[in-house]
Amino acid sequence: MTRLAPYSGHPASASASRAGRVMPALGVGLIWLFLLVFLVYPLARILYDAFSDEAGRLTLANFVEFARDRFYLRSLVNSLLLGIGTVATTSVLGFAVAFLLVRCDFVGRNLFSYLTLIPIISPPLVGVLGFTFIMGRAGTVNVLLEDWFGLTRPINFVYGLHGVLLVETLHLFPMITLNVVDALAKIDPALEEAAESVGARRWTRLVTITLPLTTPGYVAGALLVFIWTFSDFATPLVLGVHDLLASQAYLNIVQFVDRRLFRMGIVISALMVALAVVFLIAARRYVAIKDYSSLSYSKVPRRRLSWLGQTGAIGFLSALMLLSFIPYLGVALASVGRGWSLTPFPVRYTLHYFERVIVETPKYIVNSFLYAGLAVGVCIVVGVPIAWILARTRLPGRDTLDGLNTLILAIPGTAIGIAYVRAFHFELPGVGYALTSLWIVLPLILAIRRLPYTVRGSYASLLLVHRSMEEAAASVGARGWRSFRDITLPLIWRGVLVGSLFSFVTSLQEASAVLFLSLGGWETITVGIFSFYIAGSANEAAALGVILIAVAAVSVIVINRLAGTRMGGMFG
Repeated sequence: MTRLAPYSGHPASASASRAGRVMPALGVGLIWLFLLVFLVYPLARILYDAFSDEAGRLTLANFVEFARDRFYLRSLVNSLLLGIGTVATTSVLGFAVAFLLVRCDFVGRNLFSYLTLIPIISPPLVGVLGFTFIMGRAGTVNVLLEDWFGLTRPINFVYGLHGVLLVETLHLFPMITLNVVDALAKIDPALEEAAESVGARRWTRLVTITLPLTTPGYVAGALLVFIWTFSDFATPLVLGVHDLLASQAYLNIVQFVDRRLFRMGIVISALMVALAVVFLIAARRYVAIKDYSSLSYSKVPRRRLSWLGQTGAIGFLSALMLLSFIPYLGVALASVGRGWSLTPFPVRYTLHYFERVIVETPKYIVNSFLYAGLAVGVCIVVGVPIAWILARTRLPGRDTLDGLNTLILAIPGTAIGIAYVRAFHFELPGVGYALTSLWIVLPLILAIRRLPYTVRGSYASLLLVHRSMEEAAASVGARGWRSFRDITLPLIWRGVLVGSLFSFVTSLQEASAVLFLSLGGWETITVGIFSFYIAGSANEAAALGVILIAVAAVSVIVINRLAGTRMGGMFG
């Protein structure tokens, strides 16, 4: 008698099961392909170019030439000193602001927590222009000093390395604040209470307990401050500082005449990438030396300050905000002012400059929003799955994926822009054009540059969703995409939205990378600001700057309402 094999299920179920295994694998493969093509390959190409001669032979001659050039060595030293100095100044300000906002209660605390976010989201290029209008040699401050005190020689407030340090500090101190606020909010107050119970005074507890426990967040913020300062070339160029690595990389690449200078621009870019990787590895190794985790989290009570303490806190934060907002005042006045020459303020006011950039030349605004929107779309499609892989799986290569995502934050925009020029300047098969000759390259490089923010925002939200919810859905047959769509996504949409919005805003303000790739008709707002200013049309540049500031301010309101202090997690 023939025995029948037991029924193993409907063929459609088996097909669905196979599809359920194949589709995730295909998705992971596409993510890796995207990162390999648009991140790893350009960086590898620029490193290869730096270590090869004109004939393609590997050599160290380019770096030997760099090491023998005193000007380049001075530029390297200046860049390192500027980065270290900016980290030091932003650390002092950032820690102070973070501690006041998290641990103290005073009038206006919520307002200051909102205002401290604006400088980091506002474009640095706009900030430096504003400083030149207010504190430049013929700016408002010097003109008033001349009128009131008979000053015969203007004071140099901003032109030089000290000016770059000032601008970068006021722009980047919120980076430290956000990361430290996030870390302070996670410290178990029982640790400080235990120290207090054995007689440790407030300052001792701060130095021995509180500050050391913020190390992971602080190191992440400090690394980003250093890299951001190290790679910024627009701010130094506007302030007349050329002996910095980023400035030399830009000037050597765009001159198009001397092949030696062009090659040295590539070498400098490769050196910046190598240094960024070294700093990133060193930072992660340093943080890994100790365990900074807490067994429990609870809300830390804020201490109500006395009237004297409140006066000091409000005075300090008000002075810092006033200094930080000087650029916005200058840009706002320049965008509507005429006849602002050797006078404290414009003598006439007009909306002509807004008409010119919005009506007559709308390409800057249209292009910026188009490219940033497409970049965010790519960030969501690629970034949310990456966040899910990091938070929910133990797939092979997961740590490498996390490392690449973190590396993006550390790679200077100048270097990645030059890397794209070198990597994709060849005709694509079947297209007949190089990728650098197609406008789509701009959304792609913006997506790579801002991908970590979407990943971090989504990842932080995924950590708050317990696996049991997804397991319960799987137990009733809702697996894979259906489980993610119906269960996970409704619970993490805030994190995805915050990360995507931050990616959008920072894409709008990106200057370092897109300046190398923008061709006629592709210009973004930041390219327009730089071009107008270099051409002597500072008022049009200011009008574009005001538009960016307005977008940033609205975005800060939304981000602050959705994320609050958790926003710092996107930088760590």
